[in-house]
Amino acid sequence: MTRQLATQLAADIQQYIAANQLPTGTRLPERGLAEHFRVSRSPVREALKRLAAQSVIEAHADGGYAVADVRAQGSSPPALPPDAANDSSESTYLRIAEDRLNGVLPDRVTENELIRRYGPTRNQLTGILRRMVHEGWIERLPGHGWAFLPTLSSSSAYVQSYRFRLLLEPSSLLESSYRLDEAALKACRAEQQALVDGGVYTASPAQLFDANTRLHETIASFSGNLFILDSLRRLNRVRRLMEYRKAVDRDQAARRCQEHLTLIDMLLSDRREAAADFMRLHLRDAAREKAAAAEAELAHN
Repeated sequence: MTRQLATQLAADIQQYIAANQLPTGTRLPERGLAEHFRVSRSPVREALKRLAAQSVIEAHADGGYAVADVRAQGSSPPALPPDAANDSSESTYLRIAEDRLNGVLPDRVTENELIRRYGPTRNQLTGILRRMVHEGWIERLPGHGWAFLPTLSSSSAYVQSYRFRLLLEPSSLLESSYRLDEAALKACRAEQQALVDGGVYTASPAQLFDANTRLHETIASFSGNLFILDSLRRLNRVRRLMEYRKAVDRDQAARRCQEHLTLIDMLLSDRREAAADFMRLHLRDAAREKAAAAEAELAHN
């Protein structure tokens, strides 16, 4: 078991809890998690210990672990998800992402080719590929090799993704089937508060992307409309690499996280229509910023 694998699994399990909105007290069996993430139980056990130390999960009376009650944790926000940037494989992961966006890598590759090109150990590459599979931009081919899945690769498509979100997400708040999950939203609020309190200046691009998409997908899930949630999740998967590629404006990111807190508080106070209007402004301004950045990038090139 490697430290890298346990670190990545801890982040994966935390994202799994948030994405599936697991309620407080939900058991987290080692065997089930090992099967879900296709690993042995030993690294899952270590990852669960780390999450318990962060109060993301808690010991269950009958043994093992369960989802913790975020409302019982007071005002102190939980730690941000484990940062893969602390692992030596992070630079390799980002090099692969950059080369894929630039068309350097073909649609299909083998593990030996990746090892020769980038130099990771076999265990490191296994962790990197597992992360890429989880994030939805590569899949294993039957028998041999790996195939990259479609991603956004142009600035114009990247900006269009924000225009699509502008059509989709505010409307999700006005669905007749809307039902808020207070515990899930408060968990997102604690994460956003941790970023506003300074974490935004030290978090990696991956951490920022995951925290923000986790919030937006959680809110979309309240709509009760599976097509809305599925559309947003698919979009987030294909735009992930473009987000990694963009230079992070930390002050701008802090402002967006503060806006997230405002949006969350509107939803917690049951002001859905006001929240929908605020979401529309939030995404419209983000779309304008992305478009301006794309134009500047084209002018520079």
